[in-house]
Amino acid sequence: MASAVRTDVAVERLDVSAFTIPTDAPESDGTLEWDSTTIVVVEAHAGDAVGLGYTYADASAGKLIESKLAAVVHGCDALAPREAWLRMGEQLRNTGRPGVGFMALSAVDNALWDLRARLLDVSLVDALGRAHDCVPIYGSGGFCSYSLERLQEQLGGWVEQGIPRVKMKVSRDPARDPARVAAVREAIGDEPALYVDSNGGLSRKQALYWMDRFAGEWGVSWHEEPVSSADIEGLRLCRDRGPAGLDVAAGEYAFVPRDFLNLLEAQAVDCIQVDVTRAGGISGLIAAAGVADGFAIDVSGHCAPQLSAHALCGVMRLRHLEYFHDHVRIESMLFDGVLEPEEGGVLRPDRSRPGNGLELKRADAERWAA
Repeated sequence: MASAVRTDVAVERLDVSAFTIPTDAPESDGTLEWDSTTIVVVEAHAGDAVGLGYTYADASAGKLIESKLAAVVHGCDALAPREAWLRMGEQLRNTGRPGVGFMALSAVDNALWDLRARLLDVSLVDALGRAHDCVPIYGSGGFCSYSLERLQEQLGGWVEQGIPRVKMKVSRDPARDPARVAAVREAIGDEPALYVDSNGGLSRKQALYWMDRFAGEWGVSWHEEPVSSADIEGLRLCRDRGPAGLDVAAGEYAFVPRDFLNLLEAQAVDCIQVDVTRAGGISGLIAAAGVADGFAIDVSGHCAPQLSAHALCGVMRLRHLEYFHDHVRIESMLFDGVLEPEEGGVLRPDRSRPGNGLELKRADAERWAA
């Protein structure tokens, strides 16, 4: 690494790009179908350093960055991402902070934290402060659109790679789920942890029925959004009345800090999910993790594994990180320096590389420009 450390530099500009990449097959979960994913990439410039961040959002998030956030960030201290975070939040007051507003803010914040680490010539995990050297992951995919053979191949493949936790989508057509879940359990064996995700596709009573079956018949130990994450009382009901050993999880659609507090105050989850590309970036993740710590609730990272691995190493009450099929594929296509799972099913940040270690493969990415 270079020896010079910059301590007197301001953010000069943000470059914003959006790329839309088709899925490798049609995908669906309990409440949505899709055939492509868009990633909005931000490059923050200061001196001779460039920080890289992104969010998974509609391309309109990039336009919002250009129209509302870029001017606010210009001139900010490149070593003080939280200062820029506060300014961006103020700028979004009338635009709307939850939703696409905070997804746009997240991409910028992620880039600014990476920029800070590169200016300090340290890895992002060290710039943030480590509580852990690595992050346990779980393989995530198992879409409702998959055949039984594809389900078994994908989730069984993760277990063969040494990832001892896997998750599948359920509840689009509940009558099909017994055969689907049984096929996955057969493919992965008795020992690996099996998770399911309803994406809010069930009513409260349906959720209680299926939670009993998932846990009792197939040893499922994690049910994500059995009911809508907007139904906080329903999540609390599922947590209180669900079977022992089956955790209720939600939080991927929490954006601003109050969203996390609402879930935690209601005692609605056994584990809170935080998405670094939606919840205000790394600054927002750190804040959400602090709130969770006060309630003695673990944090699980939602998606974007190449960004999340660094950030989650600084979380005290860390459970694991979602190694989501679509994002794993996209990040490998667009970036050099991606992390690969290690023995035991973990991602370990490369501390020999400055920042998050990622470099945009610009020539490859341009074919997907949105």
